[in-house]
Amino acid sequence: MAAPTSDSATAGAKGVGPLLRAWREQRRVSQLELALRADSSARHISFVETGRSRPSEEMVLRLAEHLDVPVRERNALLLAAGYAPRYPETPLDDPGLDALREGIERLIQGYEPYPAVVVDATYDVVAANRGILMLLDGVPESLLTPPLNAMRLTLHPQGLAPRIRNLRAWRGHLLDQMERQIALRRSEPLRALYEEVAAYPVPETDDDNDDQLADPVPHFALPMQIEHEGRILSFISSISTFNTPMDVTVAELAIETFLPADPATVKYLQSVLS
Repeated sequence: MAAPTSDSATAGAKGVGPLLRAWREQRRVSQLELALRADSSARHISFVETGRSRPSEEMVLRLAEHLDVPVRERNALLLAAGYAPRYPETPLDDPGLDALREGIERLIQGYEPYPAVVVDATYDVVAANRGILMLLDGVPESLLTPPLNAMRLTLHPQGLAPRIRNLRAWRGHLLDQMERQIALRRSEPLRALYEEVAAYPVPETDDDNDDQLADPVPHFALPMQIEHEGRILSFISSISTFNTPMDVTVAELAIETFLPADPATVKYLQSVLS
């Protein structure tokens, strides 16, 4: 089931009740279970969803929290209920986020020589370290024109895709990740990006039986195996977000780090970027 829309005009037209019901159904939570979580009653939840009762601002926020509604969509729920948005959306270059930007830069630079990148809700690159820039060697300028998009750079046939030896598996992982994000928050730009990158051509089979992949190392997660200057590098990715964000911009940032999956990758990165 698709997530409810976060568009404020649509939200206002629908009212808060149908939106809350849609979030509850998406989360597969009964009215009774939600009532117990939010210290309310199933009767009151039913009245809110049908429009017979207008929830207080505190109740809207409490229900949104227990339904794990993203911060941007919480603002939409508040608007639909007739209240002002609670969470600001501060531009990342605003002086108020100086400490955040500096902290992110220190974090990803400290991760070198291993790759790390910071993206927003539509996978546009906010910051990247030298490890990422190294992997982008040889990518055409047309794909490097800002704003850089991590999904497009990775899956485009003129981007990293031809060098990813297990492209079909890695592509499947990335598309699944995007589908989860689309289910979490309905975003037309994200849906358009998904449709674009999902339509890129893929090879019939992966070139993961190359001689250079001899003596395989057991992996604890799906690796991205990518060629760089004649060597096969192998990475496991990890994604981090901010705990309890109070700003829409911050809530939608994600830091992806790439951990070397074998000793050969560690040695190569240390020799090239140290």
